Amino acid sequence: MSKKRPKMTIMLIVINIAMYLLMTVAGGSTNPNILIEFGAKDNALIAAGQIWRLFTPMFLHIGFQHIVLNMVTLYFLGMQIEYLFGPWRFLVIYLASGICGNIASFAFTPAISAGASTALFGLFGAYLMLGESFRDDPYIRTIAKQFLVLVVLNLLSDLTGSIDLWGHLGGLMGGFLLGYIVGAPQIGKVETHKRWLALVGLVLLFAAIFVRGMHTATA
Repeated sequence: MSKKRPKMTIMLIVINIAMYLLMTVAGGSTNPNILIEFGAKDNALIAAGQIWRLFTPMFLHIGFQHIVLNMVTLYFLGMQIEYLFGPWRFLVIYLASGICGNIASFAFTPAISAGASTALFGLFGAYLMLGESFRDDPYIRTIAKQFLVLVVLNLLSDLTGSIDLWGHLGGLMGGFLLGYIVGAPQIGKVETHKRWLALVGLVLLFAAIFVRGMHTATA
């Protein structure tokens, strides 16, 4: 199978850069008022009914360094995941993982937050799923082990800074389960029972986390 241009990855990068430029022109991507106006995660507003704020934060970034780091990561990681899963499955994993990460952030992190890292951790999670399902493939097994080390190091660094650890964990778990749900037919077949278990687990887990977030935000 020859590699094709990662069109979904490039599209996502273009959208993220466009949103960053719009925020910069509007008053600056580090301005809390601009962040809220453009759709950053704000727990009180989500609890008040602005559920779309579980989706929009993955397209917003706080400062130049933030977007550069995330877009470089998206390019190299997205290119691999899009190739392995196919463009549409990749897009589903990316967007749904971002929502999962923002649900976890809503439940456990009170601060305003934004960034593509919830979705990026979902891509890491999807690759870890490949490592579990297709461990007999030496290439996938090797890369999955390398990604696991990167994930652990990133999560450890989250503990020492102001990074949204819960958003990253939520995205990682969401991507891992979504990998089973969408499958990777270009590589091989994922067992049917694993796909159903992942679907039920995803719905129950993040529904419970969302309910906790609503309870916390309105308490």
